[in-house]
Amino acid sequence: MSLEDEYRDEPEQVRWEGRFIVAKTRGRWEYVSRTRNIRAAVILAIDSADRVILVEQFRVPLGRPSIELPAGLIGDHDDSADEDAAVAAARELEEETGYRPGRMEAVGEFHSSPGMVSESFTLFRAHDLERVSDGGGVEGEGITVHHVPLAEIEGFIAARRAEGYGIDVRMLMLLGPRLLGGT
Repeated sequence: MSLEDEYRDEPEQVRWEGRFIVAKTRGRWEYVSRTRNIRAAVILAIDSADRVILVEQFRVPLGRPSIELPAGLIGDHDDSADEDAAVAAARELEEETGYRPGRMEAVGEFHSSPGMVSESFTLFRAHDLERVSDGGGVEGEGITVHHVPLAEIEGFIAARRAEGYGIDVRMLMLLGPRLLGGT
């Protein structure tokens, strides 16, 4: 019997629910989901000087800072449950990095850890960036913005990893060509 057959008819059971996440089981499988149909947006922003805009933020689950692409939740407030994903992505980019995009291009929906989390994120590519502030996120986020030349991304990530930073899995998209033997 396949895993799909084994779990197809098993009821999903909520084991614990908080404001933003819910722990569930289906048979013997344990996983987490977002509450209230909250979704996520991740933004790839490369400025006119060919620098990728990254954020550094302390992440409690890791117990250390993490290097990431700018990202945020869509519809995470009761008054914005039906928020447009591109609008949320543009808002998050500006809050976190200080850049306002002229246009947001949806690249697709992705799952970062499908064996443990049902959450997906929509990846957006930000175009026509305009610097409007220093960024840093909303109060309490403590975000540091990094402008990393694409040609130096591998060294930047290696240096941060050596310093003990967490590296978000989405950094693989920036390293992909080099990992596969490309330029």
